[in-house]
Amino acid sequence: MNQPIIFSFIKTECGRAKYNQLIDRKGIAGKVRLFWFILIAIIKDWNIKEDTK
Repeated sequence: MNQPIIFSFIKTECGRAKYNQLIDRKGIAGKVRLFWFILIAIIKDWNIKEDTK
């Protein structure tokens, strides 16, 4: 199964399902919503390690 590259950034199953829903929307509002979702999902799923001493 060939997954989109974006799935390496969006790691949760619910996030991937929402992405698949939004990718089918047409029009400028749909594209803006998709971009906004991708941006927030990547930030949320990004594994940022804190520098602890």
